[in-house]
Amino acid sequence: MQDTARRLLSYYGRHLLVIFVVVLLVHDVFGPHGFLVMRRKQQEIQKVNATLVQLNKENAALEEQIKDLKTDPQTIRKIAREELGLAQPGEIVIKLPSPPPENPPAKP
Repeated sequence: MQDTARRLLSYYGRHLLVIFVVVLLVHDVFGPHGFLVMRRKQQEIQKVNATLVQLNKENAALEEQIKDLKTDPQTIRKIAREELGLAQPGEIVIKLPSPPPENPPAKP
């Protein structure tokens, strides 16, 4: 009995070991915490970090605009002239009509 068990183990032992190693490899590559999933997560993290950097730049620019709007008289004058159409005393504001669209919509 013991002799038969040894023979079976020596015969099938290597095959079982190879199968076990292959199963572990497949699990490590394709499993729920495998290489492919981890690689995908790393790419997502890189995209989120790039978005974060862009948003931080936009935030800094907006903070600079806020500071200018609160403290810089030139910025305030510029916005008053361009967006609100205001003028200083003694100035005349001339508003030109908007140019027509280049491609008017086709009528059926």
